[in-house]
Amino acid sequence: MKIGEKAIDFTLKDKNGKDVSLSDYKGKKIILYFYPKDNTPGCTKQACNFRDNYPHFQEKGAVVIGISKDGQKAHTNFTEKYDLPFMLLSDPDLEVIQKYGVWKEKKIFGKTALGVVRTTFLIDEDFKVADIMDGKRMKASTNAEDVLKSDFLK
Repeated sequence: MKIGEKAIDFTLKDKNGKDVSLSDYKGKKIILYFYPKDNTPGCTKQACNFRDNYPHFQEKGAVVIGISKDGQKAHTNFTEKYDLPFMLLSDPDLEVIQKYGVWKEKKIFGKTALGVVRTTFLIDEDFKVADIMDGKRMKASTNAEDVLKSDFLK
């Protein structure tokens, strides 16, 4: 995925098993963030940063969607434990994760392995990718604030 390209539509299950399509939110600003794993330190900081700033996204009419390869039960536990008000979608088969190009080789505790590289796609009302934030441009603990400071929601 590149800035300016049309977002790739998909349908995944939310924590309740309901099908959610990205195109359901066409006409709204979408913050689509991919993260490695529920209940890990960095992913928890990122999710809580989105939770704490969620009212600002609502004021702007923006939708926040998190995606990981975790299953529905893990998402339910994560959402309840941290009182997350936005949706988390499950991609256990890595279909969407791979389409968005965030399944990559990375170093984990000194070892090289394939995994989800934390990445946030900002998708505009016309369903085009307006910006892409990755590890070079954002930190997990301030991801939501970085989105709020960007020109995307202005």
